[in-house]
Amino acid sequence: MRRLTVVQLLPALESGGVERSTLEIAAALVEAGHRAIVVSAGGRLLPALLAIGAEHVHLDIGRKSLLVLRHVPALRALLVRERVDIVHARSRLPAWLGVLALRGLRAPSRPRLVTTVHGLNSPSRYSAVMTRGERVICVSDTVRRYVLEHYPATDPSRLRVIARGIDPAQFPRESHPDREARAWAATQHPALAGDGPLLLLPGRGTRLKGHADALTLLAALRADGDDARLWLPGAREPGREAYIASLETQAAALGIADALAFTAPTAQIARAYAASDLVLQLSRKPEAFGRTVLEALSVGRPVLGWAHGGVGELLQGLQPQGAVAPFDQAALHAGARALIARPPQPPVTIPHTLRAMQEATLAVYAELTD
Repeated sequence: MRRLTVVQLLPALESGGVERSTLEIAAALVEAGHRAIVVSAGGRLLPALLAIGAEHVHLDIGRKSLLVLRHVPALRALLVRERVDIVHARSRLPAWLGVLALRGLRAPSRPRLVTTVHGLNSPSRYSAVMTRGERVICVSDTVRRYVLEHYPATDPSRLRVIARGIDPAQFPRESHPDREARAWAATQHPALAGDGPLLLLPGRGTRLKGHADALTLLAALRADGDDARLWLPGAREPGREAYIASLETQAAALGIADALAFTAPTAQIARAYAASDLVLQLSRKPEAFGRTVLEALSVGRPVLGWAHGGVGELLQGLQPQGAVAPFDQAALHAGARALIARPPQPPVTIPHTLRAMQEATLAVYAELTD
């Protein structure tokens, strides 16, 4: 493939799956000898982006205000000045600005438009912009079905399913139980000490992550006589104090306050997986993918989750025993007991790798430029 200049559009570079994918593709572009430019409002991941050899242009293209339209001329000028080959939009408002910027360019030299549907956004004309790419990347089969169901005018031949991927080297297989990792977990919070099964639910402090369901499950397991513990890394964040207080009230009412730990996000999530006996993925809203499932299985830990969205899709393909009918607490309890008592053999390999995702994305760029 000839040397390309690819511009990725997203609101900011703070945290999350969209931002992570942006950096991963920028790294793949630079490694392959291409030029990677990211347009956003910046954020804490900006130094990491620059460190991999990518470039950044600061435009607040994710600000939800009519004033954001003033960035269209600057974006159009950037596309012309840098002779951009591909515009890759990863979020709705930046995608609209990208479409408007491209509209003012002549067809022979106009960059090709790629979009990635990262989430199951509410169907609307506003969200429909994510289906306007000449190639539309869907992060799972779940997303592809969602797009075709809610936007039936979309040409299926333009859709490409490219699953998000993990780097297995960052989530190496660990023996189970891993007593050293469990001892480390106990240093993170006093409630994590003990020899009973440790449940792990990583995720932001929001009701959508299903923390309340995890508390109910913990109470049921402890009522069985198990000295089970529950760790919720990532739940305790600034601005989430009221939410955590409500969960602490629920925990006190269930009699499990001393057996669970709400902590800040950890940079050692692979070690947290290794310390656990069972990883939970209980999002109340179907997710587009479910990277947690891949990370935990790569480390060698069983996963239990609601069988909907991308999480259900991954579990059905990689560990069917962990897929539970959504919101069936009795089935969740039974599933947890079975997986703790008889952990299934983890997959020999995880098919959804970072390298596969990067190569497939660059192949999409090649489709439009070769």
